[in-house]
Amino acid sequence: MIELFENEIHKNDWGSSKGDQLKWYSGEYWYKADSLGYEGLAEYVISHILKSSALKEDEYVLYDVETIKYKSRVINGCRSRNFLNEGESLITLERLYRNAYGRSFYTDIWSIEDHEDRLRYLVDKTTALTGIKDLGIYMSKILTVDTVFLNEDRHLHNIAVIRRPDGTYRTCPIFDCGAGLLSDTERDYPLGIDVYEAMKKDVRAKTFTEDFVEQLELVEKLYGSHIRFKIKRIEVEALVTEAAEYDETIRNRVIDIICSRMSKLGYLFG
Repeated sequence: MIELFENEIHKNDWGSSKGDQLKWYSGEYWYKADSLGYEGLAEYVISHILKSSALKEDEYVLYDVETIKYKSRVINGCRSRNFLNEGESLITLERLYRNAYGRSFYTDIWSIEDHEDRLRYLVDKTTALTGIKDLGIYMSKILTVDTVFLNEDRHLHNIAVIRRPDGTYRTCPIFDCGAGLLSDTERDYPLGIDVYEAMKKDVRAKTFTEDFVEQLELVEKLYGSHIRFKIKRIEVEALVTEAAEYDETIRNRVIDIICSRMSKLGYLFG
């Protein structure tokens, strides 16, 4: 358990369409408190599964479960190490575009009728503004992770690039997956619901289409498939079980969701 204080609370220009979590920065670590369910568990599980993927260590943020004491409250959440180098800053794609054009990137993307054109516009404009090469491959990796784990809160306020002190840009490690795995038990996916029906009918993407299947198909069509996972059900069970801070009912639900996704997207788990 770590005790955190009001003067360590951090507010930023990215956030969740589901509402902001309490965030702190202390001793080179970021801490986030659960607000709608088991976001910290989702961050932990997803990021540790990425350790068993084709991604390099610097391509994703690794989260661990943390129990947080804040004032009189004790809250589950997660922590992650700061990934910015000295003098670097994080800039969301929404802010990057708005600074350049004075308009909302998200609104402009969703005003385009064809979904493939939306994705192409997103990648092409970001490439033009940052000079980052292979941005389509980067987006393919992010959107594949979001599709596998049903992260329904990936919008242009939490896709970001890193600006170096000299004004050039680099890609940001994949972070902020806490809205995945149906973690919102407060409003959208209460404990006790049929998660298989919810995965089939209720979960929606937000980046450029609401359909996760279409999201994956289009990003692979335009930019290829760049992630494979090497993990088995028994390893998933062991990983989730280690998060003893969370009730067994929640942990079993997370295991069921992940194994369902592994079955549905089996070609990614070869």
